[in-house]
Amino acid sequence: MTNLQQHPEPPAELEAEPVVVNLGPQHPSTHGVFRLRVIMDGETIQDVEPIFGYLHRGTEKLAEERSYTQVVTLTDRLDYTAAMSNNLAYVLAVEKLAGIEVPERGMYLRVIAAELQRIAAHLIFVGFSLDELGAFHTPLLYGFRERERILDLFEMLCGARITVSYMRPGGVHQDAPVDFWPALDRFLADMPHYLDELQGLIAENEIVVARTKGLAVLLAAKAINCSMSGPVLRASGVAWDLRKQDPYDVYGRMQFDIPVGANGDTYDRLLVRLYEARQSLRIVAQARKEIPGGPVRTQAPFFIRPPVGEAYGHVEAPKGELGFYLVSQGGISPYRCKIRSPSFINLTALKEMLVGYKVADLVVIFGSIDVNMGEVDR
Repeated sequence: MTNLQQHPEPPAELEAEPVVVNLGPQHPSTHGVFRLRVIMDGETIQDVEPIFGYLHRGTEKLAEERSYTQVVTLTDRLDYTAAMSNNLAYVLAVEKLAGIEVPERGMYLRVIAAELQRIAAHLIFVGFSLDELGAFHTPLLYGFRERERILDLFEMLCGARITVSYMRPGGVHQDAPVDFWPALDRFLADMPHYLDELQGLIAENEIVVARTKGLAVLLAAKAINCSMSGPVLRASGVAWDLRKQDPYDVYGRMQFDIPVGANGDTYDRLLVRLYEARQSLRIVAQARKEIPGGPVRTQAPFFIRPPVGEAYGHVEAPKGELGFYLVSQGGISPYRCKIRSPSFINLTALKEMLVGYKVADLVVIFGSIDVNMGEVDR
């Protein structure tokens, strides 16, 4: 007969082993071709190995088989959320290589287009960041709503909305139509209110604050040593912006501030982009007021033949420093083309940012870097 009063021996402590989990890659059409090999102890991340190469496009090699003007269409697809900025970085390198001057009106139009693109890219980032925190599309749709107005402006400029190919060596493809300017004025008048609305959803939101403040702190020294740039670097308190440090086109004439974070955490990386969007509005408003008349493009030869040499052109793209290094041997195509993409470089610190956190934090932290796989697997 069993003695019900007798307590059984406590079970021996279970020995847990680390578990390897593969996150991704997804199907290429979902733009999720990034794989993280994560070693976890329960839900705690012990180690991370980023693996990419599933979307390798060979953009740099393709550029060597196309004329200098044809390469513009390849740059659109590096970061399809910031095509205007990609165009600008490339044409600056070609202009430096070939010694092509740009008319003032063309430079002003390029600045307007690049800053509108920065706002659009940051709206996408903020919307998706909140979606990853569980907001289930509402803030994302707010961001897309205003981005649509920017894409409408792009359509007026060049007939395209995403892959625009608007920039050309020597200026831009064509001048802005008459109805572009009233539409731009309405956007400049309305957008500050919508940024206030979006920031109100974030800054004091209990869930956002609890899930992002103090999360994945990236100190300034670490960010600099990893060659990081853009909002990720500035969120760590480093006021580095190529529009100030190495002005191109007419940025040297523009008055704007460089927003920086205080803690370098995920919360700062979120808010810095909203503050940058406000500064972009300032730049667009100044360029709109000061834009002169005249031609928008220097009449360069159809087949540009730069002299033998090399050049590097770079811009402050929405994700950081985007640069093109071109080598010419006097032909109609670049002999060599090398792209310095911020999405790729900014992945450098991902492992250190993730180790020690939970799986639930992984997507939020990874999203705060804001990478685009078209740039990573260029």
